[in-house]
Amino acid sequence: MNDCTDAVCMPDVQSSKDTRQIAIDKVGIKSIRHPVKVADKAEGVQHTIASFNMYVYLPQHFKGTHMSRFVEILNTREREISIENFEAMLRHMVDRLEAESGHIEMTFPYFINKAAPVSGVKSMMDYEVTLIGEIDKGVYRHTTRVVVPVTSLCPCSKKISEYGAHNQRSHVTVSARTNGFLWIEDLVRKIEDQASCELYSLLKRPDEKYITERAYDNPKFVEDIVRDVAAAMNAEPLIDAYVVEAENFESIHNHSAYALIERDKTQKA
Repeated sequence: MNDCTDAVCMPDVQSSKDTRQIAIDKVGIKSIRHPVKVADKAEGVQHTIASFNMYVYLPQHFKGTHMSRFVEILNTREREISIENFEAMLRHMVDRLEAESGHIEMTFPYFINKAAPVSGVKSMMDYEVTLIGEIDKGVYRHTTRVVVPVTSLCPCSKKISEYGAHNQRSHVTVSARTNGFLWIEDLVRKIEDQASCELYSLLKRPDEKYITERAYDNPKFVEDIVRDVAAAMNAEPLIDAYVVEAENFESIHNHSAYALIERDKTQKA
């Protein structure tokens, strides 16, 4: 296919034949930002900015894909892309690029207004959320990934010390493949409930006292956190499969502690 005008005819190099007989699993663009709107359980809708990664499968006989079409697809949707039109955008991309499979990742900061545990003072807490959509031979799959910062307190440190125990900030990452709509807030809550204590943006002194004592009374290894979060994912019928990761940024070691559990609930044991 060539782009021709009265003055000039430009060859379409991307559509030319390739003789190496090697298909490319994913080809496209990364890290392009675009406005999005996300369903907010408390406020109805939340406006934010997402970073998009967009890929398609490229058969072995094509030299390249049309990179500009990915940007066109973003800009031919509504100005603010939403979860509701996410699947439609992915299907449009696959059709527009004549691909048999496609993949879009949409990563954005999501804000939850949280009240401190004692004073009740409210502040916005941000979480990194990624929506991942995949189409393979017409079949669509959707995954939601959230990164939730929490506090963890070491059970061993508490046990062997006459007073005190070391604690640290931890990141719990859950990638959940769902069979229906699951509120981001509900997924975050399921994760925070399994930590030694959750985090807040704004605290008064009574809140700090509560969090310190709450974590001390609820010590957890990184292994405890992933197991407890996995149990919460097992109990949620809207989740078909998941990956739970926990990373403790150790306060007394020059390394992190890490654990992962991956399960597909649709597969029989």
